[in-house]
Amino acid sequence: MNGHTVLYDPEGRIDTQLPLDRVTHERVVRAVLAWSDPAALRPDDYEQVGLLLSGAAHAVAADVRACAGRLPEDDGRRLFAEFVMGQADDCLARPSRNLLRIRDRARTLRALYERLDRLQGTAPATEATTTASP
Repeated sequence: MNGHTVLYDPEGRIDTQLPLDRVTHERVVRAVLAWSDPAALRPDDYEQVGLLLSGAAHAVAADVRACAGRLPEDDGRRLFAEFVMGQADDCLARPSRNLLRIRDRARTLRALYERLDRLQGTAPATEATTTASP
């Protein structure tokens, strides 16, 4: 036995309950953006770093979508969030086996975190209706 458990979660409930390790992701982003030698890693190693960044980016994008979805459709913050998510989708669809693509993923993750920071707490609160009793 290898000690790993495969979970069946078609509704994605586990993802919404597990917090991301943002500090680690930000450190990886800084390290990737600081690399200058394209031959520093083998293609398989670049792919592993790309998978780490992709997983984090997908999770942060889900949070951005949730926050943006609570804003009115004509709100500029929602429109810009949708633009950022579209850019992220394009970036994440490409394979990541070289330094250029890994840097793109690092920048994408950084942009998603920045957008999430700007959206959190900005969604309008649900209006509560109160009735006064005579």
